[in-house]
Order: sequence, then C-alpha cells, then structure tokens
Amino acid sequence: MPSIEFTNQEKALLVQKLQRYFDNELDQELGQFDAEFLLDFIAKEMGVYFYNRGLYDAQAVLDHKFDELKDAIEQIEQPTTLVR
Repeated sequence: MPSIEFTNQEKALLVQKLQRYFDNELDQELGQFDAEFLLDFIAKEMGVYFYNRGLYDAQAVLDHKFDELKDAIEQIEQPTTLVR
C-alpha cells in the first residue's frame, strides 16, 4: 500500500479538526506544527487499519450486490430439462 497522502486543503482541514478536538475535549492548545506532526503519525502508523477497514466494508457491499445480482439472474432463468 502506498503511503497515505492528503492534498494541502485536506491536510489543513484535518489539522484544524485535531486542534479543535484538543482544545474542546482536552482543554489543551495544539499548535500548527504539532498538529501536522500528529496527523502524519496517525496516517503513517494507523492509517493502514482505517484503509483496510474501508476495503473490508467495500468488499461486503460488493458481495451483497453480487448476491442480489445472482438472485436476479436466477429469477429470469428459463426452465430446462438440464439439472444442475
């Protein structure tokens, strides 16, 4: 998996969210540099877990949709003397 990269706009938004969380929930000020450093750490060390969870969730959706498609195809199948 390639490293997780954010656009400048995404990174700025995520840094703001971290700073707001630290301020509101922990009553601590988190500077710009520290917030960027923390974001980079989270992306590098934990990002793969979130990435994999997204893949598992996407696979579950696809599995469900394929099952629905298979059922729909079976419903329009014409009867034959061939037994499967």
